[in-house]
Amino acid sequence: MRTGLPKPVLQLVQILVSAGVSLAAWAAWLGWDQHRDVQPDGSTTGPYEAWQVIGLVLTLLLPVYWAASRRYFAGAVLGTTVGLTVAAGYDWSDDSSGLFAVGVGMVMIGTLAVTAAASAVIASVKGTGRRNTA
Repeated sequence: MRTGLPKPVLQLVQILVSAGVSLAAWAAWLGWDQHRDVQPDGSTTGPYEAWQVIGLVLTLLLPVYWAASRRYFAGAVLGTTVGLTVAAGYDWSDDSSGLFAVGVGMVMIGTLAVTAAASAVIASVKGTGRRNTA
């Protein structure tokens, strides 16, 4: 007799955990930096530095790898995408121009594409080591 949670429940839990980890990672890496830097010529940059975004991506590779290597693709792809999309929407919603919606859409599409590709690569690499040669 099999004990434990059914697979759909495990997938839902993984989606929620991945979304929570993504929200927390956004807050840790990007949530505290809210000011723009003014350059000597008067132009502005920011609010994020490249190292912050790179740190966010590298941090999120760990839960995506964990979920994809265990064949929880929905958690790896959807959870991370939902988490980052919600975080970006909340963080940027005070923009008076309304263009934040375009940025949030770009975060959603980019995260969906990258996590799907990374999950496929991880699953194919992890799958080659498990084949039986008998």
